[in-house]
Amino acid sequence: MFQTLRMWITLTLAVGLATLNPALAAQSPSPRMGIVIMHGKGGSPTKYVSGLALSLEQNGYLVANLEMPWSGRREYDVNVDAAAKEVQSALDSLRSRGANKLFVAGHSLGALFALHYAGQQLVDGVIALAPGGSVSTPVFREKLGESVKLARRLVTEGKANEKTRFTDYEGARDTYAVITTPAAYLSWFDPDGAMSLIKAVKAMNPSIPVLYVAPKGDYPILLKSKQAIFSALPPHPLTKLYEPDSTHLDAPSAARDEILRWTSQVASGRP
Repeated sequence: MFQTLRMWITLTLAVGLATLNPALAAQSPSPRMGIVIMHGKGGSPTKYVSGLALSLEQNGYLVANLEMPWSGRREYDVNVDAAAKEVQSALDSLRSRGANKLFVAGHSLGALFALHYAGQQLVDGVIALAPGGSVSTPVFREKLGESVKLARRLVTEGKANEKTRFTDYEGARDTYAVITTPAAYLSWFDPDGAMSLIKAVKAMNPSIPVLYVAPKGDYPILLKSKQAIFSALPPHPLTKLYEPDSTHLDAPSAARDEILRWTSQVASGRP
């Protein structure tokens, strides 16, 4: 009897307080974070970004750790626009699972693609982890120029969708062969196309903040250009340059705590 009376009193007080202060009865739920993660060139979801994905999941984030067309297995099997649709599909899935704050994150080439994507579609924020792979740089033009010419010629000859052997380049391994269609190859490697880093940052939606992660031990060519690239981003009060004491490959793991802090700040809307 006394237990029932105590429960009735507690409930009555709660209802009364809510009536006096409607804000208590209608508090907004905490933001549910959703994040798409993209690996670097030749990589996979199980390599350098896997620790970051696991850490975010353990902190309650909804995570889509994607295998993108530039993985070692896929070899640019679809063009840039189709890759963007894969990211959009993953974001839609996260939203359907309850995410109401959506971020795109990428490592190296994945970071460049995340920036490119945010110039086309609206998200709550971008995490660019050691962006690299810009095809507009002199070294890419030199290393891949002949392959780009070949792809253009084949497209002109009506062979845009016939798989062909082309050349790819990565600073850590120099040039190597990839097999894809001329049309898909051109969409990724045209030096004036989508995968130009400076073009991607200049095309960013100014309403979207960026966490630009530039590790202190990054590749020399990326260290040399980081300030110019970061400065080219549209101004935003929540855009930040973060420089962890790590290498290029370790950047996703080194930035985990800052990503948790920054995404929470963005979700709260507080500069």
